[in-house]
Amino acid sequence: MSEETRLRERLCLLARSLFERGLTHGSTGNISARTADGGLLVSPTGTSFGRLDPGRLSRFDASGAHVDGDKPTKEMPLHTAFYDTRSTAGAVVHLHSRHSVAWSMMPEADEDDFLPPFTPYAIMQLGRVKLLPFFLPGDPAMGEAVRGLAGKRSAVMLANHGPVVAGRDVEAACNAVEEMEATARLALLTRGAGARALSDDQVSAVAKRFDIEWDG
Repeated sequence: MSEETRLRERLCLLARSLFERGLTHGSTGNISARTADGGLLVSPTGTSFGRLDPGRLSRFDASGAHVDGDKPTKEMPLHTAFYDTRSTAGAVVHLHSRHSVAWSMMPEADEDDFLPPFTPYAIMQLGRVKLLPFFLPGDPAMGEAVRGLAGKRSAVMLANHGPVVAGRDVEAACNAVEEMEATARLALLTRGAGARALSDDQVSAVAKRFDIEWDG
């Protein structure tokens, strides 16, 4: 089995796992991964994470040309913005996970630090998350907003839409987006209860210990 064939199957397996556990639904969400030759494998438009076909994934070459497979997701500008601005990005995943979306609609959600620092794991896997405003689905302006961050964030939250996370590989990206959803759920469960988050010193210690990008 070739390396690309393994990547195709792994991408579809992880997408199905996300779907089966309710982290995205219907034909929502999209996922991509960098290939060994510098190209991309991308979920096609209008497809369900629960039923992706490894042989029909959209294939792009290293120059960004669509060379094989079905028509790609309309959110390609989001994916390419992460790949173009973050040299460490090996995969990007975008979900419509319910708790993250719900938290994005709360008035206390911080634009520059979307997730409350309740546990060290969101800090370790996501760094500081940027809450972006609402855009129409497929609007290229979403990609421009990501480019405007100049590669400083590995994860963003699209208000009233869903999270987008880049990782070093498809497993890391999926783990990180799950951590965002879990932390958003904690934020909703503890909303208004005076929950004790990590202190600034504790957050700094986690970031330093695990060498996490943590801009101001």
